[in-house]
Amino acid sequence: MAKEHSFDITAELDAQEMKNAIEQAKKEVKNRYDFKGITAEIDYNEKAKTISVTSSSDKKAEAMMDIVISKAIKRGIPAKAINEHSRTQVSGGNTKIVLSIIDVISKEDAKKIVKAIKDLKLKVQPQIRGEEIRVTGKSINDLQACIAAVKQLDINAPLNFTNLK
Repeated sequence: MAKEHSFDITAELDAQEMKNAIEQAKKEVKNRYDFKGITAEIDYNEKAKTISVTSSSDKKAEAMMDIVISKAIKRGIPAKAINEHSRTQVSGGNTKIVLSIIDVISKEDAKKIVKAIKDLKLKVQPQIRGEEIRVTGKSINDLQACIAAVKQLDINAPLNFTNLK
């Protein structure tokens, strides 16, 4: 009965699902009548983890941003994973919105999670391991209570709970 159980808290996203969501958003923008004949571009930079949305007006750019986010949600990517990074006016009076993709737990958020877990006074040990947090304990019930508590936190990252053993 002295067996240790554990799980990992990560913020990883499925890169292929993100690509699929972007492609679906591009198709929808291309086929919608309100985007015919105007500048409407969606660019995905996988290395920089950014999505650039360019359109002829603020309202059109925001509509395109909403399309991207809704397609991502339908593909299982949480809305918390996509944040507006910057909004600028570019040549020709166009508006460019740069969205950043969050797929790591920041150091501050990791510390916040660990503190919240320790405040629960459960018999579990959280440990920050790079971009993930490993939580170990003897009771699976304690680990499940820990997961429920962490889900209630206001963390600016899409949390995944994996490897529950």
